[in-house]
Amino acid sequence: MREYVLMTDSCCDLPDQMARELQLEVLPLTMHMDGQDYPNTLDGAAISNEEFYRRIRAGKMATTSAVNVGQFEDAMSAVLAGGRDILCICFSSALSTTYQSACIAAESVRARYPEGRIRVIDSLSASLGQGLLMYLTARKKLREAPAMDELGDWVEANKLHICHWFTVNDLNYLKKGGRVSAATAFVGTMLSIKPIMHTSDEGKLTVVGKARGRKSSLNTLIDTVGRLGIDLQEQTMFICHGDCLDDAEYTAEQIRALVPVKDIIINYVGPVIGAHTGPGVISIFFVGTHR
Repeated sequence: MREYVLMTDSCCDLPDQMARELQLEVLPLTMHMDGQDYPNTLDGAAISNEEFYRRIRAGKMATTSAVNVGQFEDAMSAVLAGGRDILCICFSSALSTTYQSACIAAESVRARYPEGRIRVIDSLSASLGQGLLMYLTARKKLREAPAMDELGDWVEANKLHICHWFTVNDLNYLKKGGRVSAATAFVGTMLSIKPIMHTSDEGKLTVVGKARGRKSSLNTLIDTVGRLGIDLQEQTMFICHGDCLDDAEYTAEQIRALVPVKDIIINYVGPVIGAHTGPGVISIFFVGTHR
């Protein structure tokens, strides 16, 4: 059985050291600000999370772009030339063209390395939801050493059990991205209405509720863990935040008080997702009965 590499993209928002320990190959998306391109690497080499949010809070605008075909071709060619295959799991196709780029690149690279195999999977996930899927997949690979197609089939069977729930503090960032209307953003801001959102089975960001005030919105997220979570005593959950660590720690503390979760890992929402959600986003990710 040929060895294979787990490949993904930096939308996964995993801590850099964790991604290295999981032996992931991570390709960066790109954040654009003030006429400059910043590769969104997990180590923050081009721009740190702290600096990104400092600039956003100061009024800077940011846009993003997917991993392109050429980036995937280079990375995939290097792996296949080394005699290994590739299981590539990408940012939701409903939110980015990264998955499509990977598929196009895989076809091109296969023609040059016909003995090699590349399987590309749409995670239908984002941020640390994608990260949690990669964490579970990589740990299964390291622990059980399954064949590539066996692991790929496991990903397909389990990806819709990765629950993504989040709230934002400023609706204007979602308005700019077309996720809520200008009227909704205006009224919500005036009345301190916070949307409750999740990532749907189609991999889209969907508003599923609303709460009056920040604390109420966080408590609504917390309640979903007890309602949807499975085998929580064995779970490692993820929480990510848009430069609001205190709120992330409050959320983790309340979850631990509610359910016997094994572990909770907190990390930043990286610049690619943060450009669309703004400062103050809080997201929780866990394995549940369904999304």
